Amino acid sequence: MIETEKFKGLNANLMALKKEVGDAEKVTFVGIPGVCSPFAELFAYVIRDKESVFMAKTDMESARKIERTPLGMQFSQEADPHSGVVALLGGLSMPQYNVDIEDVKKLLDDILEPNGKIIGLCYMDMFKKAGWDELIDFDCIINGMLTGEILRKE
Repeated sequence: MIETEKFKGLNANLMALKKEVGDAEKVTFVGIPGVCSPFAELFAYVIRDKESVFMAKTDMESARKIERTPLGMQFSQEADPHSGVVALLGGLSMPQYNVDIEDVKKLLDDILEPNGKIIGLCYMDMFKKAGWDELIDFDCIINGMLTGEILRKE
C-alpha cells in the first residue's frame, strides 16, 4: 500500500472514514468488544446518515445495529452483517485476542457484497505490525498515530 494523504487530529481521522465510505448505504464494523466497539460507535456517529452494524470478532450472530439515541450511538437489535463496506478495526490484529486471519478472510467472503470495499481502521500501525496489510486486500487503511502528554499542577 502507498501513502496518499496525511491527516492530523481526531476530527480529520473521522472525516477520512466519511470520505472513504462515500455513498455506500451501509457499513459493518468488525472488531473486539470493549476495545473496538467504542471506536465503532464514534465512527458510526460521523456516518450517522448510513446504516451501521457492529460485529464482534468473526461471530456473525453477534451483529447489532448501531443507532443514534439521545445518549449517543448505541448498539441495538440484531442486524444482518452483509454490507457494501466492511471496516475492520485494528484490535482484531492484536495477538492477545487470538483472531485467526483465515477466519477474517472467510468472514469477508461471506459478508462483503460484490464490488464492496474493505477499509482498515487502526492506530499505531496495528495492521502493518501484524502483517495484515499484506494478507487482506484492503481498499484503504486509515491509520491514526496517537501522541499525548500528561500535565500536572506545579
